[in-house]
Amino acid sequence: MKLNNIKLYAIAILVSVTAFNCSNDDDNSGGPTGPNFTGTYAQEDQMGRPAVNTVFVSAGMKDAFNTTIPSQQGASFQAMFQANLEALSPAYANPGDTNALGLDAATFTGLLATDVLNVSLDGPTSFYDPSTTPATVLTGRRLADDVITVELLLIFGGEDFSENPGLSNDNVDANDKPFLSSFPYLASPW
Repeated sequence: MKLNNIKLYAIAILVSVTAFNCSNDDDNSGGPTGPNFTGTYAQEDQMGRPAVNTVFVSAGMKDAFNTTIPSQQGASFQAMFQANLEALSPAYANPGDTNALGLDAATFTGLLATDVLNVSLDGPTSFYDPSTTPATVLTGRRLADDVITVELLLIFGGEDFSENPGLSNDNVDANDKPFLSSFPYLASPW
């Protein structure tokens, strides 16, 4: 048999199998009507506060942190967070040093180690809004909140956000496209 005939037979078999396996189910009749929630699911990642997991969880502990329920994270990971914070930030070099929230290293990392996004039920919602009195801090998150810069300020900025200015800003001051003023509020994709 010639090589061309073998190629022709292979193409014919491929087309046959493809045609046999395709169906016209555009109307979805007889198919599933919604998502299938049967089976076993596992928690894979924690991202209540962006970058916290990335910065403060040691490399060998990422999976453990990601699968620990938030109510157990503080007790399990606060000491690691504190050790990593003190190693990273000169703003916590001395015992008793605090950040702009008045939190020392132990208290601040206790807050961070429980990776949830807090929500205020009776006040403004913001990751950080200095225009309110007192400043609204970690009471939720608005889309336009500059979360990474706020986290950097709390980690490196010291008591008044003035320490370590080169480390306290990601220099990304806004989203690349404006957010919408109505639902779904997210910026349209490029």
